[in-house]
Order: sequence, then C-alpha cells, then structure tokens
Amino acid sequence: MLFIKPYLSRRAVTYARRWALSRNPLFADFTGQGGNCTNFVSQCVLAGSCVMDFTPTFGWYYLSGEDRAPAWTSVDYFYDFMTGAENFASRNSGLGPFASTVPRRLARPGDVVQLCDTEGDWYHSLLVSAVERREIYVCAQSDDALDRPLSSYSYARARFLRIQGVHVETQDELQYNCLLDGRTLPDGS
Repeated sequence: MLFIKPYLSRRAVTYARRWALSRNPLFADFTGQGGNCTNFVSQCVLAGSCVMDFTPTFGWYYLSGEDRAPAWTSVDYFYDFMTGAENFASRNSGLGPFASTVPRRLARPGDVVQLCDTEGDWYHSLLVSAVERREIYVCAQSDDALDRPLSSYSYARARFLRIQGVHVETQDELQYNCLLDGRTLPDGS
C-alpha cells in the first residue's frame, strides 16, 4: 500500500545550491553527452524526496550512468513521469515524487522549470532556488548556474512543475497485525 509523504523543497534547494557549480561524484556527468540538466534536477528532487521508482523503463531511478531510467535524464520523460502525461505507466501507481504544473506566478523554491525553444522542443530543466519580487532564480547544470535569474535565459515557453508529494510504501500488514493485537502502530517510515 502506498501513502503520501511531503516533498521537502528546502532540501532540494540546499542540494541545488551545494552542487550547481560542481558535480556530485555519486552521479555520472552527462554534460558532453547531451546535457546534465535533468540529471541534476533529478538529484535535487531526490534530495527532497529520498524515494526512487525502480520500475524498468517507466520508473525514475539512477543506479549508474549506464543503469538509469529515461525519466532521470530526459526533459520530456521527466515531465511525463512526474505529471503522468502521455499515459506514463507508473506515475499514479508507483513510488517516488509526483508533480503537477502550476502557473509561473505561483512558482516557489523547490519547483522545477523546463524551457522550450521556438520549434516546440523542451530542452532544459532547472530548479527554482528563490523567488523575489516577481523574479525567479534558478540553479542548473550543463550551463552551470547558481541563483541565476530566469529572465536571463532565452526561451520561447516555460512550464513550472510543483512536486506535490512522494509516494512511499507502507507496512499495512504490520499495521493491521498491530491493530489486531492491540500493539502500538509503527510510524510508517
């Protein structure tokens, strides 16, 4: 059984600021191989969620540079996994973070921004690190950025993803047995 725990956006932002200008040695760097932006954003979201979905092909996970889900490093697949777009199989039923789109005016630290070019291709993922007086600041990799104003980027459109929560497994059988036996319930973590 799955339940929802909060996404800790503060942790995602702390991680983003820590690693925006360098690379965490736990993860491969794809900068010269198509970009590292969504890999970096996935790391940030992982810092705020601490749960991966290991479903082959349709999950969201990283084990190594060669063993990772497409949603870990692809702008479009990340969006599809997080929002359930394109009938992405595991979004609504699997483990891990889940998101919905929000208008720009509601963007807040810990949200993900994705940029689109004039051809309609979504090409870049960034993490919102601050919002001050209508200006959104982001952290990113590939073109490394630490608290860079979003207004300094050139793009045709942007979409903003709010991580709504994190699906985690419960120990429902254990909880049931505790209830049945009159014992203290486990905390579910």
